[in-house]
Amino acid sequence: MEGKTIDLNADAGESFGRWQLGHDEALFPLLTSVNLATGFHAGDPRVMLRSIRLAKKHGVAVGAHPGFPDLVGFGRRDMAITPEEAYTDVLYQIGAISAFLRVEGLTLHHVKPHGALYLRMLRDEGLAQAVAQAVKDYDPNLPLVLLGGTPMEEAARAVGARYVREAFPDRAYLSDGRLAPRSMEGALIRDPKRAAERAVAMVLEGEIEALDGGRVRVQAETLCVHGDNPEAVEIARAVRAALESAGVTLRPF
Repeated sequence: MEGKTIDLNADAGESFGRWQLGHDEALFPLLTSVNLATGFHAGDPRVMLRSIRLAKKHGVAVGAHPGFPDLVGFGRRDMAITPEEAYTDVLYQIGAISAFLRVEGLTLHHVKPHGALYLRMLRDEGLAQAVAQAVKDYDPNLPLVLLGGTPMEEAARAVGARYVREAFPDRAYLSDGRLAPRSMEGALIRDPKRAAERAVAMVLEGEIEALDGGRVRVQAETLCVHGDNPEAVEIARAVRAALESAGVTLRPF
């Protein structure tokens, strides 16, 4: 019988101009796919090209990480945008990174919304469908990475978009399946050992403990480590080592 497999991704390419964020050089060798900022919440043309070349060097699949047009707030502030604006903004950002990928002889592997856009899709059906439609219209075979068992998944299914479920070893969950808000104590998992244990449980057991009590089911074809966390490299290294020790094969979905 074939053993378990999982993709390990991280949000990256989030520097901008002279402002540097993350540890991409150390992080990329530990990953199987990466979500690169596309200029709206972070990243710029130079950063995009450098990040793509770094991913190419390490054989890491490249996905787009579109967000709200909010450089100052790093895309983590909600914005009053319409579904039409979400559709065109996402399509624009996919196109931007695809141009650099084409020059480097690569193709876009997936699309994963960033920050407040991702969270908005968990509760705004119209906006979630608009984002999923943009991905589908660009390429019907291009997968949208989302949180399983939520309105995001329902929206992707409604428009017939391909999707892949992800889970977060470095984020706490609530019992209803949502991510715990960053404002809640314990929402961020910063201990590499604990994140690694959670990753193994997500893949092999399909459930973890919830921050507000009980246990919560987790469905995932990919696990995400937040690249902007100070401990991102240590967490990714611990997660990868723990999964491999448990007999899990890491490869792009």
